[in-house]
Amino acid sequence: MNKRISSPLDISSPSPFAPQTFDDPVKAVDALTELYERNTTFLIDSFARLAKGAPTTSRYRAFYPQVSIETTSYGHIDTRLSYGHVTAPGIYTTTITRPQLFRHYLKQQLGLLMKNHSVPVIVSESTTPIPLHFAFGEGAHVEASAATFMDIPMRDLFDTPDLNTTDDEIANGEYIPPPGEPSPLAAFTAQRIDYSLARLAHYTATSAQHFQNFVLFTNYQFYIDEFCTWARKLMAEGGDGYTAFVEPGNIVTYAGSSQPETGITLSRLPQMPAYHLKKKGHGGITMINIGVGPSNAKTITDHVAVLRPHAWLMLGHCAGLRNSQRLGDYVLAHAYMREDHVLDDDLPVWVPIPALAEVQVALEGAVAEVTGYEGFELKRIMRTGTVGTIDNRNWELRDQRGPVKRLSQARAIALDMESATIAANGFRFRVPYGTLLCVSDKPLHGELKLPGMATAFYRTQVNQHLQIGIRAIQKLAAMPPEALHSRKLRSFFETAFQ
Repeated sequence: MNKRISSPLDISSPSPFAPQTFDDPVKAVDALTELYERNTTFLIDSFARLAKGAPTTSRYRAFYPQVSIETTSYGHIDTRLSYGHVTAPGIYTTTITRPQLFRHYLKQQLGLLMKNHSVPVIVSESTTPIPLHFAFGEGAHVEASAATFMDIPMRDLFDTPDLNTTDDEIANGEYIPPPGEPSPLAAFTAQRIDYSLARLAHYTATSAQHFQNFVLFTNYQFYIDEFCTWARKLMAEGGDGYTAFVEPGNIVTYAGSSQPETGITLSRLPQMPAYHLKKKGHGGITMINIGVGPSNAKTITDHVAVLRPHAWLMLGHCAGLRNSQRLGDYVLAHAYMREDHVLDDDLPVWVPIPALAEVQVALEGAVAEVTGYEGFELKRIMRTGTVGTIDNRNWELRDQRGPVKRLSQARAIALDMESATIAANGFRFRVPYGTLLCVSDKPLHGELKLPGMATAFYRTQVNQHLQIGIRAIQKLAAMPPEALHSRKLRSFFETAFQ
């Protein structure tokens, strides 16, 4: 049994790491990976020795790797890009976690910096400790393990997650470097990313390694059921370019098989289950049932954003607000009226959320291809306009003069509880976003969402809506990432990493 200590312990750490300079992004990422693996292994091994009864003679600490550049010029080569360059001379740095998971992303980002500024990158050890929990990775229950052999507080021996230094100040444009300190290279620090990777595993019951670069969010299980049926059939028929289908519990079915080969069957689904149709280079589709409400929408996008996806789209149901709309009609959001309130402290409501041309064209083209309607005829089944998002599902029960007047003044055509939140968080985190909804009720015109009506509606409409979303994703995936990531999502003083 370890004894409680009464005096400060010496700090035990891996040997110092001398900074290394690279002009090859692959070698830079290799060095980041080697340093990260060395330091996390040190923490894990130290914990294991204590578990076997070793005396507590020191405090154990290891640091995140970091990557830096220094430039003396305002210029960069390719001004068409929204990322891959810094805005002014200076030193820029960011801490790095899970470099193996982010390998392709890091190679791309560092390669662009080298190309655009003609400078090397420097790999070194940061001054930010790696929390023990994050060294173990997703799914670890460190406290539970330690409880069997430690009577010393965990924080006396190891660094633990620190919310005082884990925030979104950089992404929100609120971070001001102290005088003489480097500017940030990325919107998220290593500890912020580790925090979200742990939450993603918790909320979705799938590992971060399975998430793909194109994400569909929905608020109904019916869409997930259709997605699973389609994906399993695709796997059984050979995959058609997709390599595997992953379900909660990390249950994996590989292309060419009709049965899962790995994973754990869960006794119950997680809060926001995720399903991943994988393709090489994370080029496939992730679909997540976020449930109902703007709080869930913000929570999941807060965490998915650290994976730097190329696009996310909302496919869900909405209340149609115009008498000319019919149940089953589609709504393509061109603007958003934000009454969800969950992002008010991070992104004020006076900030406009613009429509992104590339996403809008993909969605409208997908509707036309799947339904067979084109040009002016497309107006028979789809409207474009403002979508309102509200935080009160039973808004109809209040005095309608307030909300109805605001919706009318905003020229809104539909109302839901998630779309504006997802779009606004996409804007906030520089992730391309879009919304295609399906009218499932018209409360202002006496057509409420009742059980019988809903059953018939879901049976006839969900599959088509899902296929439109998949077709839109495939169109976006065919575009080069540098064309998809719009410059309109970038602020005056941006981080270089996408």
